[in-house]
Amino acid sequence: MTTHTLDIDTLVVGAGQAGIAISEHLTKLDIPHLILERNRIAERWRSQRWDSLVANGPVWHDRFPGLQFQDMAPDEFAAKERVADYFVEYARKMNAPVRTGVEVTRVTRNRNRAGFTIETSDGVITANHVVAATGPFQQPLIPAIAPADDSILQIHSAEYRNPPQLPAGNVLVVGAGSSGVQIADELQRSGKQVYLSVGAHDRPPRAYRNRDFVWWLGVLGLWDAEEVSPGKEHVTIAVSGARGGHTIDFRRLAQQGMTLVGLTKTFHNGRAIFANNLCDNIRNGDENYFSLLDAADAYIERNGLDLPPEPEARIMLPDPQCMTNPLLELDLKAAGITSIIWATGFSQDFSWLQVDAFDEQGKPRHQRGVSSEPGVYFVGLPWLSRRGSTFIWGVWHDAKHIADHIETQRKYADYKDAAQR
Repeated sequence: MTTHTLDIDTLVVGAGQAGIAISEHLTKLDIPHLILERNRIAERWRSQRWDSLVANGPVWHDRFPGLQFQDMAPDEFAAKERVADYFVEYARKMNAPVRTGVEVTRVTRNRNRAGFTIETSDGVITANHVVAATGPFQQPLIPAIAPADDSILQIHSAEYRNPPQLPAGNVLVVGAGSSGVQIADELQRSGKQVYLSVGAHDRPPRAYRNRDFVWWLGVLGLWDAEEVSPGKEHVTIAVSGARGGHTIDFRRLAQQGMTLVGLTKTFHNGRAIFANNLCDNIRNGDENYFSLLDAADAYIERNGLDLPPEPEARIMLPDPQCMTNPLLELDLKAAGITSIIWATGFSQDFSWLQVDAFDEQGKPRHQRGVSSEPGVYFVGLPWLSRRGSTFIWGVWHDAKHIADHIETQRKYADYKDAAQR
């Protein structure tokens, strides 16, 4: 890899929702660019999601402005393959310059000349600008507390596909965000005994007074919140679009036979040790739930909207026994646990991006996606500019800001002084 095979103004790394979004805006600005994707367009939707997954937002909301889901009703939730196909359709619609099957292995800044050198599995590219559009879900994260027990199957939620994939026996699901709750519910409905480890979470209603929660977060300005509240940096959202969409209710899951436990602390001598915080975590989630109902009611009254009251939304089931008498330890063998699913999120991997754009912890340094390394940009990261930055529509709006910034820099670079003119 000693010869350059291509020179381009802007190289985009990743052809998921972030890469396709930035490509649209670059195209509108007539900025020459290329998207490199090591697999297929929107690959993670296809190969890092379980079989029954659907999007957490209805298709009227979770889409780009330029294309609707023509084959679906507005309030339906798209299956994962349909979401991936949507991005393929979008890329085809705007003739996005995507090159699949090419992996970017190294990006370095050029010395004594502008731009960057990009080493790939298919040759070398030089570019003036590099956009990292690989998103937040790069490396499945299993915490160091995972027990060293070969008798138990342990997989990350990114590897889970369906209940028959697991051996006979019971399951411990660690993590109660959207992924953990939906997987635990599916496993429990398949006939398995499930233990669900519940940490801190937000728990919005799926819908309230004839409006989906995505609509409420929109009109209340919560999607556009630009600063994360202290203590909420890593709090997940427990919401589901499964089976037509429903509000996550941990008490109902317990009523259906699931055993809820607190945050998983450690494993010792074949026993799982849980924090005594299950009730606090669930009641804090309830507080988040009721706060959204209160804000919605106030919005309706303030604007004189004719939306039907929904008093039943405020009725809570009684606390189940697993809350009133929480389980703090679990003998895995005695409980018949043969599988642990770690729904514990992902870490980022920018090892290929060898530029001065990261802090001491390896996190990107940026302002709304504009990196501290001139010419390098990020799209698709959590809270890139607002709460909605990792959602499909939020990525699209963030990408416009990045494309505009690149265009501005191109204009400065093209300036000629009087002598040059």
